[in-house]
Amino acid sequence: MSVRLITGLGNPGWHYRETRHNVGFLVVDRLAEDLGAVPLAAPAPEMLLRRAVVGDQVIYLVKPMTWMNRSGDAVSVMTERLGVDPGQVLVIYDCLDLPLGRIRLRQGGSSGGHRGVESVIRELGTDQFPRLRVGIGRPESGAGIDYVLAGWTAAEVPVIGQSVMAASAAVRLYLADGLPAAMNRYNGWTAAADSAMTTQGETES
Repeated sequence: MSVRLITGLGNPGWHYRETRHNVGFLVVDRLAEDLGAVPLAAPAPEMLLRRAVVGDQVIYLVKPMTWMNRSGDAVSVMTERLGVDPGQVLVIYDCLDLPLGRIRLRQGGSSGGHRGVESVIRELGTDQFPRLRVGIGRPESGAGIDYVLAGWTAAEVPVIGQSVMAASAAVRLYLADGLPAAMNRYNGWTAAADSAMTTQGETES
């Protein structure tokens, strides 16, 4: 069986749980539920670990329990333990440069200034690993750090909920049919369009 490692980035602690910077954790939690993943004893204290079997693949879901800028520590521990290369690692994280209500997959590239991704790149020694970005948008004021560590507004909650569900679906398609198929299906996805289709379906029924 092949092995894949999926890591959602965030900060530990209940007071960060519902912040924009922790959307990677939200996606991994949703994905664990959708895949029926079970908790495992982690090989190191700096992570929470779950495992699922999808077809002929064993999927390990990791939430680093370090601060964001040390996210790569847990990824490094697991890649070494599992013997997987960077191409088998998917990293999920928040993106200021992507509007709220959008998600985007890509094969590799720079960190885009995201400290957690910088840490993963540093620990893996390459930026060539798949990643899934979840849009949180930029604040009009440009106050980046305060914005990402703040909670969702009432208007944002249903939108990010749709994004998290779409992100889980995108990862499941990636596992089933590969990255290009997931990119084709979800890189053009928007929460607004998804809501419109749902509303239309309810009206027609």
